Amino acid sequence: MLKEVFNKPTKWSMMKQLIMKETDDLVIGSLGIVAFISFFVGGVVAIQTALNLTNPLIPKYLIGFATRQSVILEFAPTFISIIMAGKVGSFITSSIGTMRVTEQIDALEVMGVNSLNYLVFPKIVALMLYPFVIGISMFLGIFGGWIAGVYGGFASSTEFQTGLQVEFIPFHITYAFIKTVCFAFLLATIPSFHGYYMKGGALEVGKASTTSFVWTSVAIILVNYILTQLLLSK
Repeated sequence: MLKEVFNKPTKWSMMKQLIMKETDDLVIGSLGIVAFISFFVGGVVAIQTALNLTNPLIPKYLIGFATRQSVILEFAPTFISIIMAGKVGSFITSSIGTMRVTEQIDALEVMGVNSLNYLVFPKIVALMLYPFVIGISMFLGIFGGWIAGVYGGFASSTEFQTGLQVEFIPFHITYAFIKTVCFAFLLATIPSFHGYYMKGGALEVGKASTTSFVWTSVAIILVNYILTQLLLSK
């Protein structure tokens, strides 16, 4: 499928409009749910960490440290990507699957258009902006942790900020964005595959959406494990 996606490209004037539409649907349309989940999960991580620091000898700045590490390393890139596999992945599979059922894809082929390039390539390009969504998720997750930690009375603002700065490794940000780019590619291609090659009628569109969500989630978790082993293990 990927070989055909990059063959016989559609005219740039048309492709530009398709990319803008996919960016609006897949990236900008996901900002609301990502911002909401990130803010509150960041707060929950901070509260859970604070409630487990029962020993008075353990410094309070560890609340900020744990929130930073959790959000940047795993929560923002991986957990949000699995949520996006449900939202974006199901949308991609159902939209392409509906075009398959209603024979719109066959019509594109009859007109001499490379349907895979026309349908899938704009989604891949649009989701290359996905790291910006994850950057916003990281910021809001840490901000939510700060709000919960400080206004919940678990740590002072200075203690939380100290935790954010202590033993900070800049490569962790790079690692998170490398993962995010790989996940974005999976989010664009696996649901497209299940939508494009589905058979049957309207009922099978729903089944294909469920299958694509499962396989996209499995692929994200496996790639997450492999990249963590390659990039972080010494």
